[in-house]
Amino acid sequence: MQNTDLGTNYPIIQAPMNWVTNAALVAAVSNAGGLGVLGTNAGQTTVATNPDIVGERMSREIEKTKGLTDKPFGINILTPGPGQSLSESPYTMALLNAAFEADIHHFIVVGVVHPETFVLIKQHHGFIIFRPLTPTIEAAQQAERLGADIIVATGRNEGGVLPDTDLDTLMILPEIIDAVTIPVFAAGGINDRWTAKAALKLGAAGIYVGTRFLVASEAPVAMATKKLIIQSKSHDTVLVSGNQRAVATPRAREFADNYFEQQDTVTSNRQISQDGGLRTAMLLGQLDHGIVTVNTGIGLIEKVEPAANIVNELIK
Repeated sequence: MQNTDLGTNYPIIQAPMNWVTNAALVAAVSNAGGLGVLGTNAGQTTVATNPDIVGERMSREIEKTKGLTDKPFGINILTPGPGQSLSESPYTMALLNAAFEADIHHFIVVGVVHPETFVLIKQHHGFIIFRPLTPTIEAAQQAERLGADIIVATGRNEGGVLPDTDLDTLMILPEIIDAVTIPVFAAGGINDRWTAKAALKLGAAGIYVGTRFLVASEAPVAMATKKLIIQSKSHDTVLVSGNQRAVATPRAREFADNYFEQQDTVTSNRQISQDGGLRTAMLLGQLDHGIVTVNTGIGLIEKVEPAANIVNELIK
């Protein structure tokens, strides 16, 4: 079951998940045979408003991770928006430079197809795992031409920032697989061996998993939040904006009601961010602020357990 392209024992990628990753979780996933990935704010609890500080913090977290594993792990890079250059994205450049200096090989590039970002990573001999926010045949094919090594096909049933289409993972996955010649990993709603098996049966080369790792023992998610996820069923979620889903806490229901009335995703996301976003609710456990973002299959998650157990469950 060696996945020689990815360089890991198993074709499992832990999603970056921004604030709720750290060296301990990433190393645990990599040591178990998957690919652990540091999110853009991995290991942090406070917001940094200076790109230099962001880069320094990432460098320290990379070194911590190297101290816990000798296996491959990756870093998350958010692309500049359409029409923007890397020079206009100092935070992205700070993270890229930290990764280059540390000789990181795996880059989970999330966002839009951004040629400048792809070229720069390839110049540093990087391995690009590209996850378009909204997967399309055109984006997948363009990413392949620019040197992407793996494409992640994400369905609307994922956690985090949702695609703009209503297609779930099992619908979008075959389209992307047929459109490219490089491996395609499935993302969205994969929480146990049965959902993993379904993705692989449809032709996915591997799986990209976020929500399931939120309750890993090593994850920096607050215990109150982990308990909430375990206690919640799959129907206990609400859309708090056009592209964000959350566990239906009282605060999330307020956001959902506001979005239902306004139908304005930009305004809703701004209000959620100003209230603390996922950092407040998920990392700090302050469930009366922010949101707990999850996929649609949380009813399958039953306990807090080590990341190695989760990897082993997914590969059964």
